[in-house]
Amino acid sequence: MRRRTGGEDGKDCVTSDYMLGIDTGGTYTDAVIYSETHGIAAKAKSLTTRHDLSIGISGALESVLAESAIDPSAIGLVSLSTTLATNALVEGQGGRAGLIMIGFGPEDLKRDGLADALGNDPVLFIAGGHDVHGNETPFDQAALEAALPELSANVSSFAIAGYFAVRNPAHEQRAREIIRRHSGLPVTCSHELSSKLGGPRRALTTLLNARLVSMIDRLIGSAERYLGERGIHAPLMVVRGDGALISAAEARLRPIETILSGPAASLVGARHLTGLNDAVVSDIGGTTTDVAVMEAGQPRLDQDGAVVGGYRTMVEAVAMRTFGLGGDSEVRFDDRGLAAKIELGPRRLVPLSLAASLHGIAITDALERQLRAPHLGRHDGRFAVRTGVPDHLAAGLQPQEAALFQKIGAVPLPLDQLISFTQQKATLDRLVARGLVHICGITPSDAMHILGRQGQWDRRAAELGTALAIRQKDGSGQPIASSPEVLAQLIVDRLTRQSAEVILSAALAEDGLADVEPSKSILIDRALRRQAGIARFGLSLDRPLVGLGASAGVYYPAIADMLASNFAVPEDADVANAVGAVVGQVRSSVTVTVTSPEEGLFIITGGGDGERATDEAVALERARTRATELARARAEASGAVDVVLIIREELDAPEIEGRRKLVEARITATASGRPRTARG
Repeated sequence: MRRRTGGEDGKDCVTSDYMLGIDTGGTYTDAVIYSETHGIAAKAKSLTTRHDLSIGISGALESVLAESAIDPSAIGLVSLSTTLATNALVEGQGGRAGLIMIGFGPEDLKRDGLADALGNDPVLFIAGGHDVHGNETPFDQAALEAALPELSANVSSFAIAGYFAVRNPAHEQRAREIIRRHSGLPVTCSHELSSKLGGPRRALTTLLNARLVSMIDRLIGSAERYLGERGIHAPLMVVRGDGALISAAEARLRPIETILSGPAASLVGARHLTGLNDAVVSDIGGTTTDVAVMEAGQPRLDQDGAVVGGYRTMVEAVAMRTFGLGGDSEVRFDDRGLAAKIELGPRRLVPLSLAASLHGIAITDALERQLRAPHLGRHDGRFAVRTGVPDHLAAGLQPQEAALFQKIGAVPLPLDQLISFTQQKATLDRLVARGLVHICGITPSDAMHILGRQGQWDRRAAELGTALAIRQKDGSGQPIASSPEVLAQLIVDRLTRQSAEVILSAALAEDGLADVEPSKSILIDRALRRQAGIARFGLSLDRPLVGLGASAGVYYPAIADMLASNFAVPEDADVANAVGAVVGQVRSSVTVTVTSPEEGLFIITGGGDGERATDEAVALERARTRATELARARAEASGAVDVVLIIREELDAPEIEGRRKLVEARITATASGRPRTARG
């Protein structure tokens, strides 16, 4: 790596390759310029602009380039991590997808949460599919072609899941060709996402992938356009959910693999920034808190598949637990008891302080008007605003949804002027779930502005919104708080408590105690509150708590104190994800399966067309060759250099009546290496 040295004019001139890390979160887009020799050269933040992601990306990158004074042409690698996919699944958002089930029946929707995930999106059952050895049932092409005109007009993408498609993907591939020819819409096939059996869960993963396609495509496209305009002609990588890097082209095809991308990058960044090998890492963002346990410098991978938004997918990712709790979490008041209770999340709101900093008097004038009214209105302190996503993502709206959507614009509209009758609230919630509308309201970020611990946005709007909120009465008829400052502290205290509970929940699950719910345990409650008694309870973590995120410094001291644990908030905790994005490795795994349906016949599937052999040793060797060649090719296609291969074999070969019988062999090849740079 070349270094910055003095030029003839006495000024520094750029003679070194640098790496650019970008993390696009729900609230902020972070950027760092990093050198393997000198560390972080510069870092910057910009608000994530969901309606046009390029604005937030360019804002962060312009700032980081200006701060570093580095020539853009010196950047040899760009790597991107994001929480957009994770946030979308946690909040139940995403485009409308059509699910094509080949060889399955309606009863299969009842398995693995598929029906819940599908919601109101259309599903089509088509005859076809294969058996465990790859033999086919005839595919009903005519039924698919007949349904496509109506389906294509009401969805933004398609997901295809075929029965035993991991053993023979032919029907999924044919369906994809037909759909692309008739509609031109993005199509995801289940065999491209996982080689594991379990059709309904593979269908669920494919459905979620299809919903995310347009979102990740817009993100990568925004980054590519900006980089090209600034003369940065370096390879663009994206962080996968297991912390590995993949090319931007691969991420476009399989955006589901970017769920937990941001959290995975944060773990890589946490290890790099703290040097700690054993820690509980908790990353608080605007929408979510992500918790993972790190041992011996490595996060554990969840072999059963990542769980996000309540759904267990088939995506291999870090064993990270994601909770809908962050600085921008919705503040909800339960006034049914004698004392009002505060709950946070899981939905993200646009903080009133942020909304006012973006839209000015459109927010503050409405809040002041509501405060002048003699009584609290049902929808006071809440606004609706379009997210600004492309119009085609609004496909398939019901008439009442379309009518309400037309009333909402790019400037926040008070809900008391938008909602005329109760049923419209449910309609609005559906628009929010589709990712078409944001709700603005009180959040912990607003509370922090009132308490003077944050100051980047409009404090006045936060105070007005909280002044409205304290008009609410608890079960005893008293205001829920005596002043905006008191309520703000109650909200922050609640975030501290809920954060401690989710960290404990993740730690207990790692200890095999997943059935213990900290939020419902009387003993844990007494320990966290340090309640006096003859029997006194206490608890703590056995390793340091590492707090990450832009607001980690203001939240985690109190959280660690509640958990009676040591903690570390690294100096660059606010950009740990962006750092993790550039210090990772490319990694690609391919699994090839060998089965023996009858004596003397061995079938090789996975990684391509099915193949037959009459000798077990020959079949296993062909499987090894196929897996290693394909893993290497995929890693190199994603830009890996100096590839290292590791092969893992799992053989199920019991002795039956004294004779060994191969039931199944799984050969997994993993290829890894550092990404190629523009100078590589």
